[in-house]
Amino acid sequence: MDETQDMAAARPMVAVVTGSGSGVGRAVALAFAARGANVVVNAARSHDAAEETAAMVRAAGGQAVVIMGDIASDEDCRRIAAGAETAFGGIDCLVNNAGTTRFCDHADLEGLNAQDFMDLYAVNVVGGFQMTRACAPALKRSGQGAVVNVSSIAGVAGVGSSVAYAASKGALNTMTLSLARVLGPEIRVNAVCPGFIQGRWLREGMGADRYDAQKAKLERTTPLRRTAEPEDVARAILGLVDMTHVTGETLLVDGGAHLFFTPLVAR
Repeated sequence: MDETQDMAAARPMVAVVTGSGSGVGRAVALAFAARGANVVVNAARSHDAAEETAAMVRAAGGQAVVIMGDIASDEDCRRIAAGAETAFGGIDCLVNNAGTTRFCDHADLEGLNAQDFMDLYAVNVVGGFQMTRACAPALKRSGQGAVVNVSSIAGVAGVGSSVAYAASKGALNTMTLSLARVLGPEIRVNAVCPGFIQGRWLREGMGADRYDAQKAKLERTTPLRRTAEPEDVARAILGLVDMTHVTGETLLVDGGAHLFFTPLVAR
């Protein structure tokens, strides 16, 4: 272990969690906080939500700093990474959680245009790449660097909120494999692929009636008879951080829905 890694081992773990103003990102930030980690909370637009997450991290036992930024911007990604090192002296974990979608029935081929695809790829794929690239030098110096990409069952089964979303998450899964190959041995890169996650984001996108119907269907038909809460996904992410001999893995966190390829968006 060199001097830089000695210094990393002597300080609390430092985690950068993009899109951590709410939902899964907030749950991940709090899971790191429960371990006494220092957390960089990020959001693109809602500063108030990000500050609320940071306050919750501190209350849970960690330290937090808010760094606003849009991961579709390479400049913002590099600023977030630099800010994390300035605030906490390094980066040990990056969770690429920030994501976006455009809700559109898969059968409605006229419902999407080229810009919809570009907008989703800019955040869901390019953003994850840019954040990983920006954090890679610090993650390598850590001696325990880990990246977890928050993907989706959509990228495995071709289901989800839209064709564009499924395609972007499929690309993210492929990128996870590529980055795991080139960033080892210093950095491990894995992905989680959740199914239906309870929360405001999906309820607002699907509409209350469709959301409730799909939730009830999954809770009736999947092997575990329940749908995920953000904390379930957070536990899976922290699990991948802990699995020091695992890289290039895409972990389904869907209660077994993939066993039947149950569509996530009811028609």
